[in-house]
Amino acid sequence: MNYYGYEIPYIPSRFGGGQQPGFPPPGFGGGQQGFPPFGGGQQQDGPPSSPPPSYTPQESPSLYAVDPGAIRGCLYRYTYIWLNNGSSFWFYPTYVGRDSIAGYRWRNFRWVYYGTDLRRIRSFRCS
Repeated sequence: MNYYGYEIPYIPSRFGGGQQPGFPPPGFGGGQQGFPPFGGGQQQDGPPSSPPPSYTPQESPSLYAVDPGAIRGCLYRYTYIWLNNGSSFWFYPTYVGRDSIAGYRWRNFRWVYYGTDLRRIRSFRCS
């Protein structure tokens, strides 16, 4: 990933619950650059226990930048994200900050921990 996004695979535990993502990449964590610090409430939440919906929702173009207050309503809900670079994917947000969002992204048939800058998001839709 690049400067604004990262992925860490989620590794389920054999002892119930789940082992949380590993150490963050260098320069990430501790709340730097508006991202969530590791060791907060999101560590206990984990990814959803099931895959996201099997459909791709219709994009509703936004004329405005993504507002943290608007996307906060999608916390702990399946959310479809469209990025400015043309990528799109299912996401399960567990943290929304002033400038960033973090949670779990559905990739290669599994949830991976992911965070990005809100300025990279073109639009979103929660289910």
